[in-house]
Amino acid sequence: MPHFHVEYSGNLDDCVDIAGLCECIRKTAAGIETFPMPGIRVRATRVDHYAIADGNPAHGFVDISIRLRAGRPDDVKKDATRRIFEAVRAYLDPAMTRHSIALSLEMRDIDPDLSPKTGTIRDHLEARS
Repeated sequence: MPHFHVEYSGNLDDCVDIAGLCECIRKTAAGIETFPMPGIRVRATRVDHYAIADGNPAHGFVDISIRLRAGRPDDVKKDATRRIFEAVRAYLDPAMTRHSIALSLEMRDIDPDLSPKTGTIRDHLEARS
């Protein structure tokens, strides 16, 4: 954990490098102590059917959902939320100055008793000096 899920309106493909956005989130999260690097997952889903505000198809959105195992103090989660949001806002700033884009982020806890996990990523990480 954590899982970062970016949903974005399909009309942003021409003005936002979504792979770059995912890397911005991954890199920022990896620098935040509360997010164990081997557990970071960032994925993006393009949404082709949406309606925003007054219905103008020029409006776009980026909505980020962060799910992580419960147990972190609220101040730690608040700081992490702020840091991720600010990094994404800075990344999107050039596009947001030229296009109508709504940006939102939500962090929520996952009950560890209801979310079993397994994997071998840690086994395959390169040794770090």
